[in-house]
Amino acid sequence: MGLNLTSMIDVVFLLLIYFMVATEFKTAEESFPMDLPMRNHGNILTLDNEPLVIFVESAGTSPSDIRIRLDGPWDSIASLEELLSFLRNNKIGTFGSSGLFAETHPIQIKPTDETRWDHAVAAYNTVARANYVNITLDEPS
Repeated sequence: MGLNLTSMIDVVFLLLIYFMVATEFKTAEESFPMDLPMRNHGNILTLDNEPLVIFVESAGTSPSDIRIRLDGPWDSIASLEELLSFLRNNKIGTFGSSGLFAETHPIQIKPTDETRWDHAVAAYNTVARANYVNITLDEPS
């Protein structure tokens, strides 16, 4: 004779039904609320709207006799071409490039009292060649 499993299967099904009916499924057990910071999928690092200040000084009468200094923690700039390279390399471009300045970032050009007008305009034109649109030429100080 074989082993009769019918009564054991009945007991297993009765226990299964009992635990299904007796168990409470609570909403709080299904999820764990967490306060996570929101991710910004835009620019990872951008500067606020504090203007980039470019000081322009004349060292002579020649168009190449110009001294440029940036206000802030930037490396020194020796010529207008270096200024153009700095501005283009730090511009936020398309497709998530890692620049610091948007094309609408405010840029102030501050000539000194002794700065020749053509040097101030050359600095302005250099910023415009880098495709920035929010450029201010301040009064000499």
